[in-house]
Amino acid sequence: MPKIVDHGERREEVIEAARRIILREGIEAATTRAIAKEAGYSNGVLTHYFADKDDIMLSALRSSHRRIVERLRGKLAGLTGLAALRELLLDNLPLDEERTRESGLEVGFWGRSMTSPAMLEAQRAEAEELRYLVRSLLGAAVAGGEISTTEDLDDVTERLLALVDGLSVHRLLYPDRLGTARLERVLNAELDRLRPTGA
Repeated sequence: MPKIVDHGERREEVIEAARRIILREGIEAATTRAIAKEAGYSNGVLTHYFADKDDIMLSALRSSHRRIVERLRGKLAGLTGLAALRELLLDNLPLDEERTRESGLEVGFWGRSMTSPAMLEAQRAEAEELRYLVRSLLGAAVAGGEISTTEDLDDVTERLLALVDGLSVHRLLYPDRLGTARLERVLNAELDRLRPTGA
C-alpha cells in the first residue's frame, strides 16, 4: 500500500527547516540544498512544493511573523492604551535570545526585499499591520488621558517604529554597548515623554 503523504505537513516542514537555518546561520546560509538537507528531503521535494527559493524564503518570513503575532496575543491580553503600546514595542526589541534571533531574521530579509518584489510587498503589508496597531493604541492612550501631545499621532507612530527598528539594529551590531537594560530604558523614556506633565 502506497504511503499517504500529508502535503501541507511536508510543506510546513520545509518552511520550518528554512526558518531554523536562517535563525541559526543567517539568510545567506539558507540555500535550497541546505534547506532540503535540514528538512530531510531531496531538492526535488522542494521544487514540488515551492515555485522557487524566494517562495520558500517568503513562507519562512510569514511563518516567523505568525509566531510573533501568536506570542503578542498572549502578552497583550487584558491590556489597553499605553500599557498595551509599551508591551507591543518592547516585544519588538531583541531583549532575549528568541527575539534577538527574530530581529536578525527580519534585518536579513530587509536586504533581500530590495531585490524581490514579492518579499517587499509582504514586508510592507506586515509593517502596515504593526503601524496600524501602534497608531490605534496611541489613539486609545490619548482618549484615556494617558498620553498628552500636540504632535500628529501619525508622526509619533513613525518615530516610535523607527526607534524600535534603530535600537534593534544597534543591539545586533553593538551588543556590548547596548544591553537589554539600556534598550528598555531608552524606549520607556520615549513613551514617558508622551505622558501628561505630572503623571
